[in-house]
Amino acid sequence: MSRENVEIVATALDAYARRDIEALRAVGDPDIVLDWSASAGWMAGVYRGWAEVERVWEGLWEAFEEIVTEDRYIDAGESVVVPNVSHLRGRDGIEVSARATFVFTLRNRKITRICLYQETGQALKAVGLEE
Repeated sequence: MSRENVEIVATALDAYARRDIEALRAVGDPDIVLDWSASAGWMAGVYRGWAEVERVWEGLWEAFEEIVTEDRYIDAGESVVVPNVSHLRGRDGIEVSARATFVFTLRNRKITRICLYQETGQALKAVGLEE
C-alpha cells in the first residue's frame, strides 16, 4: 500500500502545480488538515477542512504567478515524506526559493493531513525514521 501512497501524493503535488482544486479534492479526505504552523511565511497556522485548505492554496496561487517544486519522495508506510525546494515568482516578477519538507498522512487511499516542516530531519523523526 505504501507505494500506492507515494503515487497518490505525486498526483496531489502535480494537481497543486496545475492549480487543480478538483483533482486535489479527489485524492484528499473531506476532513483534511493542513498544518502550516511551522511556516516562516504569512500563512502559518493549522487549517481544517476543504474550505480552509483551499483558502490557503488560493492565497499562495494569488501571490505567486508561478510555483515550481523540485521534490523527492520517502515512503514511510502510512506517511510520505517529501523534501522539496520551491521556486516561486511573484506577480511583480520577484523570484524566491524556499526549502521545506512535507509529511503527507494517508488513510484509505486519501490524504488526511499535510504537515510542513522546515527541516527534513524533523519530518523524518515525526514519522519514526531517522535522517
